[in-house]
Formats: sequence, C-alpha cells, structure tokens
Amino acid sequence: MIKDELFMLEALKEAQLAFEKNEIPVGCVIVKNGEIIARSHNQKESNQNVLHHAEIIAINQACQNLNSWRLDDCDIYVTLEPCLMCIGAIASARFKRLVYGPRDKKYESLDNILKEYLKNFNHQVEVVQGVLEKESDELLKSFFKRLRNKS
Repeated sequence: MIKDELFMLEALKEAQLAFEKNEIPVGCVIVKNGEIIARSHNQKESNQNVLHHAEIIAINQACQNLNSWRLDDCDIYVTLEPCLMCIGAIASARFKRLVYGPRDKKYESLDNILKEYLKNFNHQVEVVQGVLEKESDELLKSFFKRLRNKS
C-alpha cells in the first residue's frame, strides 16, 4: 500500500537520525487520520536508558499529544520488528495497526508471540510486516558493519 510506504519512509528518516548518533537505526512514526502525530528513533545510548526504544518514545509523545493512553485510532510504523517490551506497549495502547519492515533476526520471529499475546485482549492489532524491508535491512547492516570495523 502506497500510504504505508510513505509513512515508513518517515520512520526511515528517524532511523537515519539514530544511525548518525551511533544508535541502532530503528525509527518510528505514529499516524492518526493520515497525519503523523509522533515520531522518534532509538535513544538508549544517548540517554543511557533501556526504555528509550523508538516505539516507547513515540508512544509517549502520542499519548501526550492526544492527552490519552488509548491510541486505538492510530497506526504505528516501525523500521524493525518490535521487541517484547514494545509489543506490550503497542498492545496496551490499543493501536489499530502495527506496520514494520524486516523481522528482527536476533529473535525467533515474534509474530507467533504477538498473536498469542494479543488473542487475550478484547482489542486486536492488525499487523503488516515487510514494508520497505530491504531499505530498513540495508541501514541496519550498514550500522553493524561500521561497528565491527571500529572494533
């Protein structure tokens, strides 16, 4: 879907910002009614805070912008499959859709975990995987190659 690709390009811009800060290049945007209401990138190293994943920071911004913890009219776009912590936050915030690029290769796919976890909720999150997967994956590979070369 063209709309998904446009918003994922915005998430990739955030991932590029993370890359430039020597953070793992993951970016996130949150969309409501076709407009971006929050955006962020990984900031764990910059802020020395394990909670500062792109998704968590963006969810916090969206909640503040809407003055609500319920984000059920929102879609979240992430350049990499979310970790368990972020999946929990996404499910709890009741997002309408989760759209992400590649699966995170360091875990077995969280897809089954996500489905198992979400089936216990009244609210269900639609999951779309693989949007601009190649572009996200190339940025991640470039980042880790650069890290290895520094060592």
